[in-house]
Amino acid sequence: MPSPTATKSVGGRGKAPKVPKSVSRSQKAGLQFPVGRIARFLKKGRYAQRVGSGSPVYLSAVLEYLAAELLELAGNAARDNKKNRIVPRHIQLAVRNDEELSKLLRSATIANGGVLPNIHQNLLPKKIVKGKESGSVSQEF
Repeated sequence: MPSPTATKSVGGRGKAPKVPKSVSRSQKAGLQFPVGRIARFLKKGRYAQRVGSGSPVYLSAVLEYLAAELLELAGNAARDNKKNRIVPRHIQLAVRNDEELSKLLRSATIANGGVLPNIHQNLLPKKIVKGKESGSVSQEF
């Protein structure tokens, strides 16, 4: 049988009452992007008179998905170029080689991104076909 003094604190303040730890909306939604900050931006931006509670969560999820997709493609482009660090050139290559991201960011300019390597077909040297002369083509009737 436990002694009554073991359960009660004899001196000092004792243990503070358990206060539930606050959980952010980002943690509740399982997101990395800040839901509260996006909610604040939506409110201060005056896009609408009222902002629902689900809209910043949804927008955070969409932005997080786009960022993850872009980082994955840019990381692949960096690995293709045998680099460990993603630079604007890798982001440009990732965006312009992906059809959907290219459509989304069509009017965006990426600083220090450069352009996609492309040589027009007319500028390439003509292939020589064996067995036939590839001289001047004359019209014979």
